[in-house]
Amino acid sequence: MAKERENKELFQKTMLFECAWEVCNQVGGIYTVIRSKIPTIVQNWNPNNYFLLGPYFEDQASAVFDPIEDLTDSVGYAVHTMRERGIDVHYGTWLVTGKPKAILFNVFSVFNRLGEIKYFLNENHYIKVNDDDLTNRVLAFGYCVTEFLRILSNNIEQQTDIIAHFHEWMAGMPIMDIRKENMPIKTVFTTHATMLGRYLAMNDDNFYGNLPFYNWEDEAKHFNIFPIVQLERAAAHGSHVFTTVSDVTAKECIHLLGRKPDFILPNGLNIQRFEASHEFQNLHFQYKKQINDFTRGHFFHSYSFDLDKTLYFFTSGRFEFHNKGFDLTLEALARLNYKMKVENIDATVVFFLITKQDYNSINPIVLHKRAMIEEIHRNTEEIERDLGDKLYDYITTNNGAFNVPDLSKMISETMELKLRRNVQSWKSGNQPTVVTHNLVNENDPVLNFLRSSNLINGRDDKVKIVYHPDFINTTNPLFRMEYNQFVRGCHLGLFPSYYEPWGYTPLECMASGVPSVTSDFSGFGAYVQSNFDDCEKMGIYIVNREINYFDAAEQLANIMLRFVKLNRRDRISMRNNVEENSFAFDWSKLAEYYFQAYDEATKR
Repeated sequence: MAKERENKELFQKTMLFECAWEVCNQVGGIYTVIRSKIPTIVQNWNPNNYFLLGPYFEDQASAVFDPIEDLTDSVGYAVHTMRERGIDVHYGTWLVTGKPKAILFNVFSVFNRLGEIKYFLNENHYIKVNDDDLTNRVLAFGYCVTEFLRILSNNIEQQTDIIAHFHEWMAGMPIMDIRKENMPIKTVFTTHATMLGRYLAMNDDNFYGNLPFYNWEDEAKHFNIFPIVQLERAAAHGSHVFTTVSDVTAKECIHLLGRKPDFILPNGLNIQRFEASHEFQNLHFQYKKQINDFTRGHFFHSYSFDLDKTLYFFTSGRFEFHNKGFDLTLEALARLNYKMKVENIDATVVFFLITKQDYNSINPIVLHKRAMIEEIHRNTEEIERDLGDKLYDYITTNNGAFNVPDLSKMISETMELKLRRNVQSWKSGNQPTVVTHNLVNENDPVLNFLRSSNLINGRDDKVKIVYHPDFINTTNPLFRMEYNQFVRGCHLGLFPSYYEPWGYTPLECMASGVPSVTSDFSGFGAYVQSNFDDCEKMGIYIVNREINYFDAAEQLANIMLRFVKLNRRDRISMRNNVEENSFAFDWSKLAEYYFQAYDEATKR
């Protein structure tokens, strides 16, 4: 009880500023961390003392940011002072659940001061940065945030405590000057993935084995990211409390940043946003029907298979072929294809690889077949309505005598001609493509692997591939559904990452009642292994990435084979378990780790 009272006092009296490049600026996973956590923070913290700091980009902020005109409070005073000094600052409400206050800084308004910013960064902190667009924006952002916190702390009531929480190197630059000038601000820094670790993992198949032996300076210079790593290390060492998101990433921090994290802050989700109660099974069926429509359009013009015996697997995320485990997933799918053929399993697996790659256009053949399947669907619906009217009329006007009518004679000649044209133009001898778009890079590693493994959507293949190098949303002409709806319609998510500091994709699957595969090298997978006894009962399969690549691929192939062999009742039961256990990852439970870090910061 004493601890609870202490926390409540902290929540009410302390001003908390959470600073990230992805506040009102959707770029990657940190956006999900910040946004999904807001409702829980607002419920626990005094909402008048909780603020978010981010960059102002009009194309991102215009639809989700509502300006505040009243500048009479201490934050408003700091905003007004900065505007008087020629810095473009936007103060308002972020229009997401919880509606927190946000201060956004137009980084371009201080680009004329970049020379000065870089000079003092080198003079005071011995960091000499490269001249590139992203780095310039980050430095300008850091300068704005530092100025804001300096003005605020000089004009705030002395008894008011201030905590500033910075996410990632792109937001961490102000920590150096806060400590140098001894501003009355307690700082927390969270690295969600070390920059150097990401580069090393992409280029070293034994990254974790070699981790203790890297020379961070040599490696950072080799990858031409030395100033960025310097900024990251300075933020880590300068913060009062240093945190990261998983035990996996903590190892990186020790060896690459030179400081052991004080706290692990596991990432959660606002599970209520996904909650569908008893409806989630119905939603799976509903969205699976929409994926069935895509499957008909993509495959059935060449050959057909039983959709009632078809399972939809998928992976998604940033295109990092090795780090995200795309390579392992494809190797395992090739093995699954062979195993299903040998065992003559009467089922089909359609695998979707959803990522973002450069492309010239949607493949016109794929687009044409999608249009054709939609036309057939419209024609059959028109016949259904027409036949229904005629059958209703036939029954109600037949004066009691009833013979089953010849329905074919009820179809109009116009509709019959439409159907004939549909049938004649529908079937094709061409093999379905494995990629939905015309890629810019003809030497794409996914396509190269599919060719070499002969996983090319042959008629006798049990595993079919759909490589979709773009995001899924309602404006996408091939799917016409939101990504989270697509996830709900699938049966299994595959995310056996080699390098994944946390990993939101399997957690999003869990929140949607969809089983998934992760790895012990992902922060999420390691957290589940450490905190839950029987992961598979929860619908979370974990691949061991410490073993060699081919053994890991065999393990993943066997996991998928076991899943394919489950009957429908078992899969429904597993989805129930997944959905029930998802609440263990709700922010209402995991935000407590953040509160502990904030409490510790006030004591240092």
